[in-house]
Amino acid sequence: MAPTSLTALVGSAMASRKLLPDAAADPSSLVIVAIANTFALSSAVYIAANASGGHVNPAVTFGMAVGGRINVPTALFYWISQMLASVMACIFLKVTTVGQLVPTYTIAEEMTGFGASLLEGVMTFGLVYTVYAAGDPRRTSLSAIGPLAVGLTAGANVLAAGPFSGGSMNPACAFGSAVVAGGLKNQAVYWVGPLIGAAVAGLLYDNIVFPAQAPDSVREEVSEGFSV
Repeated sequence: MAPTSLTALVGSAMASRKLLPDAAADPSSLVIVAIANTFALSSAVYIAANASGGHVNPAVTFGMAVGGRINVPTALFYWISQMLASVMACIFLKVTTVGQLVPTYTIAEEMTGFGASLLEGVMTFGLVYTVYAAGDPRRTSLSAIGPLAVGLTAGANVLAAGPFSGGSMNPACAFGSAVVAGGLKNQAVYWVGPLIGAAVAGLLYDNIVFPAQAPDSVREEVSEGFSV
């Protein structure tokens, strides 16, 4: 289920940030965080793909809903599960580190909120587009490595955006850590940008790369694929 997958994802990613608080400023630490995100997301998607489609990210779930791959009630259910799982994972992190502060996503001093949100949106666009492409039934010979492709995209985005906005791409991750840390500053950055980027990716892939007039049977196969 999505909650289990999200717990694994958030727990691994946030634990990496906990051990490496200056990851955004230290290139070597940032690489470690990116690798942790790659493995965590790839594993989460692979494990949950058959059960829930691998939904562990509200932005990607939104992009799939906009693209017509899932209905609104299902998307809302996934959202609730993802948010609860994120909070639970961060509470677990706080308890296991003896009440130390849970690290939150922050934007660099030289970045504006708009700029950070735009960056997160672009990163999320790339992630969601990869999800759509990796789950395309026409890529049958590559379907097994789909989760890895998604994870690698996330890892690359962390390397690119980490020093500036944290490279979240996942509103649930930002929300869970902020709630447990006791502050919701800059939450709009990690919601507005990613949701818009995800929606654009879904609309672009379904209307240009994979047109909506494709046979329903084929489109149903896509909807049964994995997400993140």
